Amino acid sequence: MGAGLRTRAADANVHPMYILRTFFDLPPLQAHASAGGDRSPALQSGAMKIHRHFMGSAWVCLLLAACQMAAPIPTATATLTAAPAPTLTFTPPPTFTSTPGPAIRRVIILSIDGLRPDAIQAAPMPNLLALMKTGAYTLSAQTVHPSATLPAHASMLTGLCPAKHGVDWNDYLPENGIAQGVDLFDLAHAAGLRTLIYTGKEKLQQVTDASSLDAFVWVNDRDKVLMQNLLADFPADFVVLFIHFATTDDMGHVYGWLSPEQLSVVFRADEALGELLSALDARGLRGETLLIVTSDHGGHGTIHGSSLPEDMTIPWIASGPGLYVGQLQTRVHTMDTAATAAFALGLPIPADWDGVPVYEALGLPVGKTSQDCP
Repeated sequence: MGAGLRTRAADANVHPMYILRTFFDLPPLQAHASAGGDRSPALQSGAMKIHRHFMGSAWVCLLLAACQMAAPIPTATATLTAAPAPTLTFTPPPTFTSTPGPAIRRVIILSIDGLRPDAIQAAPMPNLLALMKTGAYTLSAQTVHPSATLPAHASMLTGLCPAKHGVDWNDYLPENGIAQGVDLFDLAHAAGLRTLIYTGKEKLQQVTDASSLDAFVWVNDRDKVLMQNLLADFPADFVVLFIHFATTDDMGHVYGWLSPEQLSVVFRADEALGELLSALDARGLRGETLLIVTSDHGGHGTIHGSSLPEDMTIPWIASGPGLYVGQLQTRVHTMDTAATAAFALGLPIPADWDGVPVYEALGLPVGKTSQDCP
């Protein structure tokens, strides 16, 4: 694993019974669901972080009025060691003069753990390839270093580089708390929007505060079983839904990246994606949903975590109403996923976020773009 990453298992110890279930279609394991408070208390709730932001902003405005100052006040930057949580400022979405496209009312982010871009064609993944033909995509997006599941997903969903969100471990360690900063779920929940996570790895509980989720469902089984659980209790009123497929990463650690065994489960992950698309079509939700399909990292041999291109390069595909169609020229980073989702839903973007909306994908003029994390 990369320097500075604290880990005991690093995803590599996959139980033999799990492999047998994967290849011989044995009965699924039980899903573990929680709604709101099933995890260890960790830091502060997203709502309290948002509340502090608005109270702090109001006080700044009063000082400005009293002093009649013309110069702007520098934006506050979040720190990881301050207590209580730092005051954050928010940057409203910019106003463009172009004709607005169809409204995006909900966002789904699907992360296929360990999916290298070259596996999409090799598997193949016909459903994902079809989305690429009708949506915006890049096969050269970049994750963060260390290129490991928990730090990368924290960046994907907080919009922050690892130095800011502070997740430098890759096992489920409740005593370490959760990712620092205001994340996508905090923003959506504070706005009264329904938020859910369906994941194949329990440790993803540590990417956000439990109070910012309406449901966290851990399905310790194959990707298609996770999708069956989701569709059996489909949350029709969701606004932010994060789905995580674990099996591609699991098989990479056992058989190697791009091995026939791994590619076979990549193909099955695509079948699960097809089931999701069919469900959205059947419910009439596809035309109002922004779907982002991406990954947390790649891999080489049976490992990942390094700064090698094989580990750092990830796919990023966006599909939805009014989106640009074609290959993106914008350099995309995993932090941009949270920023793009927030922007599409009209949510305020924290000024300390490193991620920037992928305006090109949304059919808008390209202004600021994100940079590599230090």
